[in-house]
Amino acid sequence: MSKTIKAALAGNPNSGKTTLFNALTGARQHVGNYPGITVDKKEGRVTRGDTTLNIIDLPGTYSLTAFSQEELVARHVLLDERPDVCVDVLNAAVLERNLYLAVQLMEMGIPVVLALNMMDELKRQGTELDTKRLSELLKLPVVETVAKSGKGVDRLVEEAVALVEKTQGKWTPLNISYGPDLDPVIAEMTEHIGKAKGFPESMPPRWVAVKYLEGDDDILSYGERNPELHAKLSELVEKVAEHCQATLQTYPEAIIADYRYGFISSVLKQGVIKVSHEQRVATSDNMDKVLTHKLLGPVIMLLILYFIYQITFVVGEIPMGWMESFFGWMGDTATSLIPEGLFQSLIVSGIIDGVGGVLGFVPLIMIIFFIISFLEDSGYMARIAYMLDRVFRIFGLHGCSVMPFIVSGGIAGGCAVPGVMAARTLRSPKEKLATLLTAPFMTCGAKLPVFILLVGVFFKEHQGLALFAVTLTAWAFALIVAKLLRMTLIKGESTPFVMELPPYRLPTLRGLLIHTWERSWQYIKKAGTVILAISILLWAAMTFPGLPESEQAKYEQQTAAITAQLESPEVQTSEDTKAQLEDQLVEVADQEAQASLRNSVAGKLGTSIDGITKYAGFDWRTNIALIGGIAAKEVIVSTLGTAYSLGEVDPDDSQSLAEKLATDKTWTMATAVSLMLFIMLYAPCFVTVVAIKQEAGSWKWAAFSVVFNTVFAFAISTIAYQILTI
Repeated sequence: MSKTIKAALAGNPNSGKTTLFNALTGARQHVGNYPGITVDKKEGRVTRGDTTLNIIDLPGTYSLTAFSQEELVARHVLLDERPDVCVDVLNAAVLERNLYLAVQLMEMGIPVVLALNMMDELKRQGTELDTKRLSELLKLPVVETVAKSGKGVDRLVEEAVALVEKTQGKWTPLNISYGPDLDPVIAEMTEHIGKAKGFPESMPPRWVAVKYLEGDDDILSYGERNPELHAKLSELVEKVAEHCQATLQTYPEAIIADYRYGFISSVLKQGVIKVSHEQRVATSDNMDKVLTHKLLGPVIMLLILYFIYQITFVVGEIPMGWMESFFGWMGDTATSLIPEGLFQSLIVSGIIDGVGGVLGFVPLIMIIFFIISFLEDSGYMARIAYMLDRVFRIFGLHGCSVMPFIVSGGIAGGCAVPGVMAARTLRSPKEKLATLLTAPFMTCGAKLPVFILLVGVFFKEHQGLALFAVTLTAWAFALIVAKLLRMTLIKGESTPFVMELPPYRLPTLRGLLIHTWERSWQYIKKAGTVILAISILLWAAMTFPGLPESEQAKYEQQTAAITAQLESPEVQTSEDTKAQLEDQLVEVADQEAQASLRNSVAGKLGTSIDGITKYAGFDWRTNIALIGGIAAKEVIVSTLGTAYSLGEVDPDDSQSLAEKLATDKTWTMATAVSLMLFIMLYAPCFVTVVAIKQEAGSWKWAAFSVVFNTVFAFAISTIAYQILTI
């Protein structure tokens, strides 16, 4: 008879939990080497014989104390869904630290199976573990695993099934002594909680008492439902806290942590860890002496980031040329096959040029994603967060804010949407909010095309260096604005930065290719959906309502008059006169296109704010592109091309647009710098705004990011333009 078991998969970040989840279920998801890669609850299924395990992949977390969103999610899943068994994945190389979570799971009472992962790395360090002895001391199953190769996975499933059959759904909490100062108080609190109502049955009374002593806000909110009980428990906590401070100069939460680690230490000292020979210093530690050195570390980090730019543009130049040629061919083919008119304009200018302008940069984006995946999977990305924590704390941010910044485009080519989502790993709501509002400043892949365009025109001799400077400028403004927000609207204490540095690993080519393709596919899908729709809307806004009949007739008369002159016998015999008249025809066509664009919905909107934006060096055509960029930054280059009336020249061909800007007297280096600063800092794209709302839990902060960022961007751009113009 078939049966179904509900299992939870828990573990510290960098323990290999996600890799084990993939090995168990066959699911494919991104595996990174920095804390917080698994934020949402994910589920998978594994079948062995007549038994099916529905596995819930919990967020990676160091504990079950409600300091962060991932800890809350993990704990609520365990308490609300009450799985039959929990598989706790531990990095065997740092067993003592990883057992801290296991002890907390055992205190909840859930049946636990320990998966000692990365046993191959532990043995290379010259250390052996007596897993049988550990199992006897903790009174729970312990299985050795190597998740990346699948070793021990089948036995792990067998032990989980056997434990469920043995416990029959019964939870038995582990009771640890917390010393003579806390134990009596815990006993009294447990008695009060057991008699009163207000806490779910899934929460063991003694566990609740310990959480009260730890000051767990989530548990306190449950207690507040019974004011009398809450007052009594709070009084006991306050008294014992005063006693601990007076006698031990510490507080209950610290004592609890010390006794948990004491319990773990006492277990490990009973013959669990065996060192077969003198333990050598791990290769990772030797590498970190250089790569995370106080002076050399930051220098090496900056050199690596600069190297990413150089190799990206050198390697990406050729395939980008292929993509531009392909979309140019598509435009020419569509122009020749489709009769001249609105439908041809829609297909060529609205769809091919709009979407092609975005997809043309896919090769460059893929190269950057590949390099980022290598840094993540090798373990170096975690070192970047570690080194930048000191700097970030000065500006009111957290070391874990580094990852949202990098994913958003701290290393150019990212995307603010997953960057904003990566901020979920931050414990402090205020640090998280400051990160959400400043991460969109980074140089995302959508901004790259316009930066490449302007750098190519105004900084020809130093393109790589100029783009590197753009990235550093984005980081600088993000930190400055974060500090400003943390001093005013988002005041609050900083939280400590706790991060386990994973050992360096050599990523597999298959893994890198999978990660690169998954990220690139998201970029391509956006181009085929969101960007396609926006491009069509912008085309319509820049096409209609067109010129009034009287003005249209004026241009037609001018064109007819010049054409008549061209057809006269006198002109046909004079090449100079013929060339002059042909130039006049082009000029009239350009004037008509400019007038038509000015009279369009987008043109009128662009000219309506021209009186203000001129102080930052923007004309009405640039305004149109920037307004479109609020929807999606990818459309700025293609919109600029169309707005500058390039006729039959592909508006997404950066060289053609570059030539136009280079010869336009209104464009100077001051204009280019001002525009780059504005695009770097102004309102996030619409999809990012929605993501900010989801993560911040309110449209208020999403709207703030649009208004504040745009005002701030305009102020900075205006100052830069005025100074450079002078």
